[in-house]
Amino acid sequence: MKRSKRMKPVVRVAESREQQAARALGAAQARLAQAQRQLAELQHYRDDYRQRFQQAGAAGMGAAQLADYQRFLHRLGLAIEQQTQQVAQASREAEARRALWFASRGRVRLLDTVVARYQAVEERQAARQEQREQDERAQRGGQAGAL
Repeated sequence: MKRSKRMKPVVRVAESREQQAARALGAAQARLAQAQRQLAELQHYRDDYRQRFQQAGAAGMGAAQLADYQRFLHRLGLAIEQQTQQVAQASREAEARRALWFASRGRVRLLDTVVARYQAVEERQAARQEQREQDERAQRGGQAGAL
């Protein structure tokens, strides 16, 4: 069996791994985008709530209502902090998945190059063999005519 043919299963496995890595990267990027959207929503909600708090404060509010606003803003701040950490974690995961995909893509490209070189060598060998056979037929044909 030719070397290029023996390499085909290896290439298929590498391509399968690259596809798996690409799917994992896509999923990680989707999780990152979702975490970023949630963070943006929380920040927007906090900004709206602060604005309402300021408007209510300007109109005058009781101590209990002021304490409620402050507690809620504090909890919202904690939620934003936690979501920021989730975004950072999702970003690290996406970057790690990107590195894995890039490495697996490099392996596939390398294997494709190796197979192409093997095929080129095999084609040259086949062409030389064909030329030898043609030369032998021509030589036999010339000898048969000379006898």
